[in-house]
Amino acid sequence: MKNEERQKVIDLTIDKVSFQLQEVHDFSWLKEIGEVFCVFDQQDSGNIGFGLAKNNQKFFVKYAGAKPIDYFGNPEDAIDRLLKAIPVYEQLKHPYLTKMIDHFYTENGYAVIFEWFEGECLHSHWSFGGKEKYINPHSPFYRFKHLDINKRLNVLNMIYSFHVFVEAKGFVAVDFYDGSILYDFKDNRMKICDIDFYRKSPIINEIGNDYWGAVRSKAPEEFILGDPIDSKTNVFTMGAIAFGLVGGEMDHSISKWEAGEKLYEVAIRATEKNRDDRYCTLKEFYEAWQKALN
Repeated sequence: MKNEERQKVIDLTIDKVSFQLQEVHDFSWLKEIGEVFCVFDQQDSGNIGFGLAKNNQKFFVKYAGAKPIDYFGNPEDAIDRLLKAIPVYEQLKHPYLTKMIDHFYTENGYAVIFEWFEGECLHSHWSFGGKEKYINPHSPFYRFKHLDINKRLNVLNMIYSFHVFVEAKGFVAVDFYDGSILYDFKDNRMKICDIDFYRKSPIINEIGNDYWGAVRSKAPEEFILGDPIDSKTNVFTMGAIAFGLVGGEMDHSISKWEAGEKLYEVAIRATEKNRDDRYCTLKEFYEAWQKALN
């Protein structure tokens, strides 16, 4: 929604860090967790994020209950969505997933505490929006795309390994895109974050065209009301992520592909518009990907 459509913007400051909301909100409970050193206040999910430090430890707090400037829904709905995410993080604990430490109600909302990961989001729209994501040398996405191909393929391998695990647990990945990927450029490590919408299978698209996810990584069925959202959907997403990280993103031509013809053939099959032409499961896709790597 356009800025001029916002009712109002309130400036707040906690521990010398300034941010904006649509209305005043009590965050005094954060003091017990640590000192705020950064705030992520430009999310449209209804959540606001805080980086906090205490006794040489860092934490990330995801909070629902306030009214971020880019959120135009009901805070109660955001709280409900965050509550539903708790069992997802509990059941999908994994070395490649950000670790949830605690979660609790506050007087006006709900908070989830995660271990802090020294990585940068590949879709940091709050700092590098629009074309800047792709052309600014300081953009995490730009820097990632200019890494050695083997480092990028290693990240894809970790992403695929995690999602095969997700599938084996009976879950379907929803709203996974490059904004779910954190990369530590110093130590070449990766973590997946923000799996709040992952759900137990079977599920269907109950929203229609605006189903959760980024257009660049959504399967055709994620635009159609009532269509199944399942392993074949996730196969498409994983192929789309490959095109995003080692190819031409939504341009699936081999001329933009950097990882060799064998891997290209796997990715192009994964992103077939016809569901029946894709790999049936993430496990099958991952096995084909690994075979093509060798």
